[in-house]
Formats: sequence, structure tokens, C-alpha cells
Amino acid sequence: MLEIKNMLVFFENAIAVNDLTFKVNEGEIVGVFGSNGAGKTTLMNTIAGITLHTKYRMHREGGQRISIYGEQIYCGEDISLKMPHYRVKKGIILSRERHPVFRDLTIEENLVLGGFLVKDKNLIKQSLKLIYDIFPVLHNLKSRKAGFCSGGEQEMLAIGMALAARPKLLLMDEPLLGLSPAAQNQVVKALNDIQKLGLTILLTEQYARPIMPYITHGYIVENGSLILGGTRDELMQNEEVLSAYFGVGC
Repeated sequence: MLEIKNMLVFFENAIAVNDLTFKVNEGEIVGVFGSNGAGKTTLMNTIAGITLHTKYRMHREGGQRISIYGEQIYCGEDISLKMPHYRVKKGIILSRERHPVFRDLTIEENLVLGGFLVKDKNLIKQSLKLIYDIFPVLHNLKSRKAGFCSGGEQEMLAIGMALAARPKLLLMDEPLLGLSPAAQNQVVKALNDIQKLGLTILLTEQYARPIMPYITHGYIVENGSLILGGTRDELMQNEEVLSAYFGVGC
């Protein structure tokens, strides 16, 4: 479904993503793991088209120079020069880190807004039902202003807003960041439910322990470069991965 070939992203003279190549097959849950500053968010923003949009905006304003190289192949099409709105219409939806939501709107208003490109009201109703089935807590709090929700509830809402857009490829940038263990468990459990809907998931995380049992393939990045990749079982049998991302001594 998605193939990244030799991706390089420079901000002025600093390299954020360095010659990254990997693929995501349809129906998989693929994890990209790395420490803070490893280039994970830049990778996700570039796949979503946000880095390209920022590049053009900064060029018009005479600000920071951004360079993007390599190929981004989605369903057989090179989308490297396609803007975010085009990618959204093709089914690439990003759930950004730190759960950005519209704090003055209710949970349900946020969800409906997430599906603003969906013109069929019946599809919107179906999406809401699916989201509430996956995250029952959102149904119970659907009339609450998002700004009064906990971090875990806001993360579920952010994922729900992405689902309301009816993605084919769901990008999740550090969905567990800053969440309590209980909230992490709820989000991780939702991965299986989301995959059962027929979606493909690419996610990033700093700490692999909660996510690793659910992924199909995983990739480890450092300083923007791919240092290791493999199936879930291959990564979980690697002593260096266990030490760095599971806290298990070698």
C-alpha cells in the first residue's frame, strides 16, 4: 500500500530523515520506533504532506528552507509532490501527536468535524457508531467539551476524529505519549479493533513494549536513519531491541 524509497528531509542544514526506505502492506500494523528527535514526527508529517505544505509556505515567506527527496508511493502512485488535501481524499489520515482537538467543542462536535469531507450523512452516522464502539468512554462523554477531557480521553478523541475521515491508511504519531498506563491500554486495545475495520496502520512510538505485540512489522530509527527492521517476532528476539525499547537487560 505504501512504499517509502530513499526519503531524505533537510531543515536548512539539519537532516531530519536520512535515506529511509521501508514499506507498509495493506492490512498491516507497522511500527516505527525511536527516541525523541529520531525523526519520527517528520517522517509522519512528510507522508501526510504537511512537510511539503510547510516547505512551500516557508519559501513564500522567505523563511526556513526545507528540502525533500526520495519517493513516496501510495497504492502505486507517486504522491511525493501531492499536497495534504489530495492525500486526505486518497485516504491517508494523520492522527497527530499530543492529541490536538478543538477544546471548545464537544466530543461529538469534534468527531463530526473530523468527517467534514464525508458528504453522506449516513456514512457519518456509521462512523460515529464505529468510533463509539471502539471507544465507549467517548459515547458516555459525547456532550462534554473536549477541553475538559483527560489526556487519555483527548487521545481517543483525536484517533476518533481521524477515523471519522474514513481513512484507508491511518497514521498515528506517538499515540501513547504522556498517557497513563490505563489510558495506554485502552488505546492499544483499540488497534486490533481498528485493524478489523480493514484499515492499514502506520504508527510511531518511543517505547515499544505496549505496541510491539500488536504490530506486523517494525522499524527502528536513530537520527533519521533506519538501523533495523523486521517482523514482530524478529525484533522481539533481538537483544539490542529488548534492551533499548523494552528495558530488558542483555
